[in-house]
Amino acid sequence: MLKKDKIRTSRLLYCRLFLMSLLLITVILDIPMPQGVRAQVELSAPSAILIEASTGQVIYEKNADDRLSPASITKIMTLLITFEQIHAGKADLKDNVLVSEHAASMGGSQVYLAQGESQTLDTMLKCIAVASGNDASVAVAEYIAGSEEAFVKMMNDKAASLGMTGTHFVDCCGLTTSDEHYTTARDVSIMSRALITEYPEVFDYTTIWMEDITHVTRQGSSSFTLTSTNKLLKRYPYTTGLKTGSTQKAKYCISATASKDGIDLVAVVMGAPDPKARFSEAQTLLTYGYSSCRLYRDEEPPSLPQISIKGGVEEGVPIRYAGVFSYLDLEGLSFDEITCELELPESVEAPVKEGDVAGQAVYSYRGVELGRMPILYERTVERAGFGDYFRLVWKAWLFS
Repeated sequence: MLKKDKIRTSRLLYCRLFLMSLLLITVILDIPMPQGVRAQVELSAPSAILIEASTGQVIYEKNADDRLSPASITKIMTLLITFEQIHAGKADLKDNVLVSEHAASMGGSQVYLAQGESQTLDTMLKCIAVASGNDASVAVAEYIAGSEEAFVKMMNDKAASLGMTGTHFVDCCGLTTSDEHYTTARDVSIMSRALITEYPEVFDYTTIWMEDITHVTRQGSSSFTLTSTNKLLKRYPYTTGLKTGSTQKAKYCISATASKDGIDLVAVVMGAPDPKARFSEAQTLLTYGYSSCRLYRDEEPPSLPQISIKGGVEEGVPIRYAGVFSYLDLEGLSFDEITCELELPESVEAPVKEGDVAGQAVYSYRGVELGRMPILYERTVERAGFGDYFRLVWKAWLFS
């Protein structure tokens, strides 16, 4: 029995070494792994997660729900709310943002904004996304909400609406040492995904490696060079962002985004022991993701019929897909065998409202459901009244 146990242990060891070697080769050479082969990822960081952005599907996770200090990756939420305000018409990139005494007093990572200095919101976003300026983050928070405290409330409200159940913010930049300022790797991936999918123009900022800005104060004007804190921009060719963070309490964190072959990945590493580990382990996760997954997208779904309406001012209503169906394949499926079936009523009672769900497109693989895409009403059709029926009868008589 002892000899058999030794043989079994040796075989397991050889298998493990083979898989680890395979993963190392894919990391170095950036080549895909054979379909069906899944290596284990070993990280020194205590918490991490890897997701695909369009579907939100988790590819890898390690203690992803542990609550940890996030340091400057807090600014992902600051950026998310800022872009949300811009798209809502409540802020503009050309707006001037005035720097308060409170904003100028921020320590840690900063771009040395002076009290009374003014910069455009566009420049402030560069200061946040590229150089991780705490002073710029507070200035933008005050510009949008009137005070940092009011902005932090917006951050927590947004976190709740996104389902970030393991998160609570105390400031807008992550400089705090409070135990009440925390998040999880999973929640960081959620807000990162929201930012890059809803506002992809953020990549215009997060892909900047180096850029000069000009300080204009009462002492005159001076040039200042912003340099990205994200070293993956130079080390990993598919990098698109997103945000780094480090404090003595949080250690070294990153939410790294990358795009390759139409697939956008988000790799979150929290609490890494040093900067080198933070970047190398994020790259390991991204390379692992690209070597082990493929994205199915149905760019040409079945054509949709018009749905008949009973008792409406119109006899039918057009319908549309809510979006493009995506499925992240981790098992080596044959995409040709993915089928789509429409679940739609033959007719509906009026009224129907534009944007309401009319039915579903159901995607399956060999009889197993993969997911669904809602089908929506294209426009509103009101219930017909007496006058509507009279006009229909009159129209029919005229053209009979």
